[in-house]
Amino acid sequence: MMLGLKKDKKDEDSGYEFIDGHWEIKRGITPYLSLEKTAVLQETRTFNETPLSARKCIHVLAKIIYMINQGEQLTQNEAREAFFATTRLFQCKDVTLRRMVHLVIKELPTAPDDAIIATSSLTKDMTGREDGYRATAIRSLCKITDITMLTAIERYLKQALVDRNPAVSSAALVSTLHLGKDNSPAEMVKRWTNEINEALSSDNVIVQYHALGLMYSVKKHDRLAVSKLLAKYTKGGVKSPYATCLLIRIACKVIEENEQDSNSALIDFLESCLRHKSEIVIYEAARALCNLPNLSGKDIAPAISVLQLFLSSPKPTLRFAAVKTLNKVASKYPSSVTMCNLDLEHLISDTNRSIATLAITTLLKTGNEGSIERLMKQIQSFMSEIPDEFKIIVVKAIQSLCIKFPNKHDVMINLCSTMLREEGGYQYKEAIVNTIIAVLEANPGSQDTALHHLSEFIEDCEHGVLATKILHLLGREGPKTKSPSKFIRYIYNRVILENPTVRAAAVTSLAKFGAVCPDLKPSILVLLRRCLHDSHDEVRDRATFYLHVLETNNPSLINYYILDNLQASIVGLQSLLVHYIDNPSAQPFNLNQVPITTSPAEVTPSSKTDDTVMAEPRKPTVPTKTRQEELAEKLAEIPEFGRLGPLFKSSPKPLELSETETEYYVQCNVHTFQQHVVLQFDVTNTLQDQQLEQVTVQVEGENYHVLGHLPCPLLTYNTPGTCYTLLQLPDDPSLVPTTFTCTLKFLVKDCDPTTGQADDVGYEDEYVLEDMEVGVNILFQRVFKTNFIASWEEMDSQNQADETYTLTAAKSLQDAVEQLVTFFGMQPCERSDRVTEGKNSHILLLAGQYLDGNECLITTKMVFDGAVNLKISARSANPDISDLLVSSI
Repeated sequence: MMLGLKKDKKDEDSGYEFIDGHWEIKRGITPYLSLEKTAVLQETRTFNETPLSARKCIHVLAKIIYMINQGEQLTQNEAREAFFATTRLFQCKDVTLRRMVHLVIKELPTAPDDAIIATSSLTKDMTGREDGYRATAIRSLCKITDITMLTAIERYLKQALVDRNPAVSSAALVSTLHLGKDNSPAEMVKRWTNEINEALSSDNVIVQYHALGLMYSVKKHDRLAVSKLLAKYTKGGVKSPYATCLLIRIACKVIEENEQDSNSALIDFLESCLRHKSEIVIYEAARALCNLPNLSGKDIAPAISVLQLFLSSPKPTLRFAAVKTLNKVASKYPSSVTMCNLDLEHLISDTNRSIATLAITTLLKTGNEGSIERLMKQIQSFMSEIPDEFKIIVVKAIQSLCIKFPNKHDVMINLCSTMLREEGGYQYKEAIVNTIIAVLEANPGSQDTALHHLSEFIEDCEHGVLATKILHLLGREGPKTKSPSKFIRYIYNRVILENPTVRAAAVTSLAKFGAVCPDLKPSILVLLRRCLHDSHDEVRDRATFYLHVLETNNPSLINYYILDNLQASIVGLQSLLVHYIDNPSAQPFNLNQVPITTSPAEVTPSSKTDDTVMAEPRKPTVPTKTRQEELAEKLAEIPEFGRLGPLFKSSPKPLELSETETEYYVQCNVHTFQQHVVLQFDVTNTLQDQQLEQVTVQVEGENYHVLGHLPCPLLTYNTPGTCYTLLQLPDDPSLVPTTFTCTLKFLVKDCDPTTGQADDVGYEDEYVLEDMEVGVNILFQRVFKTNFIASWEEMDSQNQADETYTLTAAKSLQDAVEQLVTFFGMQPCERSDRVTEGKNSHILLLAGQYLDGNECLITTKMVFDGAVNLKISARSANPDISDLLVSSI
């Protein structure tokens, strides 16, 4: 805008030069460099000069807009002074200056009382004959106008909707769309349907697009009206490609909302758009079809064919859009995208690296086991040509491929090892390490190869965090390999050559080898004694501690202090310590009261791939709360539950007591305390014409006594609310499993769907929910055991209980494993929750902690012969717990 201003040559200053008949900012000079808010606000004094210089005023206004857009915060007084100073410029007739004035008034935070000053001038500009600034006047006026003053300009806005100038009409439509987001203006906008329909018949593509958006905004809460809108315009009458794209999106939303109804007419409309003359409409229709739920690969075949044609387009934008959509589709319908593989291979050499990266990751998703080696060779030559952020995307795609084709793990691990030796930043190296660890977790047969490559990597690793992570993995997995001694050299080299953090991790890793491998223990003791002379106290302290524990030769101590990590919830531990300090007691702090963390310290890297092309900026690592910790904090804030003590366990996921399509959507979280159970019901009212008050869920269950209810006082439309029911836990743990009948009770008040205003008088009503089953799993918390066999042998065999069962409902060993893990609510150990493909026998190992703090272990031997036959053995310090476990199935 500034570059097109006319200037006299006598006005030349050091920041401008006269080029080709007009003024331009000199190269390398910007008027926005190092702007100071105070200096810019002082420049607004230019607005009081006589005669007024339009050029100088435009410069100052541009700086104000720049500051606001850069996030600069103006105080209330500063914004008011800038606003009043800007309003003085209405006296100038310069069109460009007037448009800048409108823009600044729209951007400045303005109080309603102050906005009145500019309203008359903006109204005059909006209704004037100068088309150059009528559109900007409409936008500014609608932005600053208070709801109470809106009726004064209603007539002008209605006229502007159908103005012959497309810019004015478009500005009025968009401004009205923003006004319609509030309740009161929305009612006024609904009366303008005739004007909006007239705008919809405009020949201007932008006006028609904005008119359709406004019409949908008015009718979106009325399903019948939306259906009529689609029926009218999907058959023709829309010439704008942008409006057609919007119609496609509206149709998709209707299809998703009406899954049970027939949507064949709308799907036919989407398929017809694949033959549209506009490329953006064709792509929008193809993308919509690919994203629709409940469609088969055959249904989206026409869309895939269109996207395949776009892959060979000379336009980079079309190639990028097509390959990005195919990349997403390949995750769900890989066989449907296979027909595009030849075109995708040609895109690997595309000059646009974003397109090339998406092409290679799509090929990884659609490739078969026979093409893995060829793809790996292509990737190896391709990786050297792209930056780290694209390499990370490819590495994550390789991780998914490893899980999909476990028999090819050697090829892919070797490629990852080669990439580890190449140049790259921390995030790239971390992605490769996580991929190798994920392959190791998913394919136990790759353990030796993966650990060997990681051991070689830490020899030259310049990232201490990655070295520590790998050392921790070596300490956990290395002792279980066929030749654990070959890893000792790599680990001890870290003690000699690395920084204190890595050295301390290496000492811990060595101790774990000594704890699990008796034949290596003498050598480990020698190495730990050498660490006693380390220069850092953390390394010396660890070496001293582990040396003393190993020399005791006490399996119980070794297992507890070296192999089993502390699994206390950090947030829960901190909370209890603060409470203990604030409330001094003669009793020592009891660690058994600290809640157990819901996940072990060893976190498996996520196998989920990121389909975005650019990796997001790395954020500082912040300890995140687990779901149970968040729920525990929420419960602790309720005074009625303060006397229940620390939370023992919450259900891993909420139980659904009604369908999402029903009038009231209800979910339940089960919270277990030492002597009580709290049922947390999350309720959502899906009826727009009702408001619920005093919402409770009445439950009835055998052997449980209801102690009280905590109702949700108010439940408005589509706003979740929470109510609670407190139960007494049965004294006999064998009586804990039961089925609750649940009934939702509430006071109903009818309300106006548009305003949300409820009636003063209501009536009581109830809604029957689905029954809820509670099992023995609410009494057991997960406990992770690094060495399950040692823990099992440590338990007293006199407290063992055994039982034999046949699971007729289980269709396979893997199905039986998943059912047992869910049923007991305990932690699978030694990767026993994964059944090797093709095997007809399996052993499941589970570890947990009972409500009273006693640990319990389960060994389940399973054989599949048409049905799953299993022998379950349980051990615990308390024989009653062992009997409870084996008899609860």
